Amino acid sequence: MDPILPLTGERTVPGVPEENYWFRRHEAVYAALRDRCAGAVVLEAGCGEGYGAAILAQAAARVLAVDLDRAATGHAARRYPGVAVARGNLVALPVRDGACDAVVSLQVIEHLWDQERFLRECLRVLRPGGALMLSTPNRLTFSPGRETPLNPFHTRELSAAEVAQLVRDAGFARVEVLGLHHGPRLRALDTRHGGSIVDAQVAVALAGGGWPEALRRDVASVTAGDFALRPDDVDASLDLVAFARRP
Repeated sequence: MDPILPLTGERTVPGVPEENYWFRRHEAVYAALRDRCAGAVVLEAGCGEGYGAAILAQAAARVLAVDLDRAATGHAARRYPGVAVARGNLVALPVRDGACDAVVSLQVIEHLWDQERFLRECLRVLRPGGALMLSTPNRLTFSPGRETPLNPFHTRELSAAEVAQLVRDAGFARVEVLGLHHGPRLRALDTRHGGSIVDAQVAVALAGGGWPEALRRDVASVTAGDFALRPDDVDASLDLVAFARRP
């Protein structure tokens, strides 16, 4: 087994109990998109550790996972042999025009300086009618009331309306934005940990001390099924998931 990639704040990785909440939060969206990729040629833009590309490959005809980070692409190529992996700049994708049925990019656009150029590249590599699927933290709940993102690795966070407008401006049509929410079990854990299991984790990280055993146990118990992707109450969601088509 390839060693676990180090946590940097820019990506999440599987197999770390204290990171499990964030990993499962991302995994839930990959699982929701998997069937939408059935039989498709898929490009994942910003693959990170590679686990998401491997989930998509369970249904897709072929998956090309692209990332700029050399350590991430090397790791993904070794750990997930069923996925083709390439190192490349997301604003200059190493793929010919119209080569893909779908572009998937989860929790990536908020890290990019030129979001508009990235989306134009996604449009370029999609065939007519091809699907764009992307997710990003909801600015309204992730960095509430702030001019700049809380996460120092984020360049610009977006609301649902801002995501939709950005995608339309890049030339996409049939834009829809859903929201990822805590399901019943996670809402119960929120209550158990002072109103927010996310805030409880952030407080531990900022304090720099050890994890309370109850919090560690509850974080390690989270599954992808504890999250719900819904079309309602999007502005109150944790993460935004946008779907669009190339005309």
